Amino acid sequence: MGLAVILLAAIFGIIPDAVAHGVTEGDKGYIRESTGILPIPFIYLGAKHMITGYDHLLFLLGVIFFLYRLKDVCIYVTLFAVGHIITLLSGVLLEINISPYFIDAIIGFSVVYKALDNMGAFQRWFGFQPNTKAATFIFGLFHGFGLATKIMEYELPSDGLLPNLVFFNIGVEIGQILALVAILIAITYWRKSGSFMRQAYSANAFMMMLGFLLMGYQITGHFAYLFQI
Repeated sequence: MGLAVILLAAIFGIIPDAVAHGVTEGDKGYIRESTGILPIPFIYLGAKHMITGYDHLLFLLGVIFFLYRLKDVCIYVTLFAVGHIITLLSGVLLEINISPYFIDAIIGFSVVYKALDNMGAFQRWFGFQPNTKAATFIFGLFHGFGLATKIMEYELPSDGLLPNLVFFNIGVEIGQILALVAILIAITYWRKSGSFMRQAYSANAFMMMLGFLLMGYQITGHFAYLFQI
C-alpha cells in the first residue's frame, strides 16, 4: 500500500486546488488581454492545465491501472482525448453554459466510477461489466466540459478564438502525453515490485476516496455559491 499511497498522494496532494481544472490569476489576466492568434502561449496554457489537473490525472491513472499493452493504453487515452476535444471546442464556441460545480462534481464521480470498476464492484453488485471504452469516452466529454466552463469565465477575445482554442487543445494533449509517460513509468516500476496485485485493491479504494473528496468539494462550493457563504 505504501507505494500506492505515495503515487496517488503525489498526484493529488502536490497540486493546490486553485489550479485544478482552472487557470491561475496571472494566466487569467493574460488570456483576457490577448489578441490575435498566439500559438505558443496557448499551447503552454493547455499543457499547464493538464499537468496541474489532478482530477484528469487521477482518472487517467484509473483508466490505465490494469492496462498492460501499449496498444490498449493508446486506445483508451485516445477515446478520452477525443471526448475532451469535442466538448472543449463545442462548449466554448457554442457558449454552452453549465454549472462548473456540477460538471466538476461529475468529474470527481468519474474517478469514483473508475476506481469501483477496477475493484470489480459492478460485477459483484450487478452481475455485469459496463463497457469500459464507452465509459472512458463519455467521461472524456465531461472532462472537456469542465475546462470549457472555466475558459468561458475568462471571456476570450473573439479575435483568433478558434485557432487559439485549437492550440490550447494541442497543449492539453501534449501535457496529457507527458503526464501519462510519468504515470506509466511509475506504475510499471510498481508492477515489477511483486506487491502490485496485493496493493491494487487498496490503491483503488484510496483513489475512490479522493474522487469522493473532489465531489464533496464541488457540491459544497455549489451551495456556498448559492447562499454566498
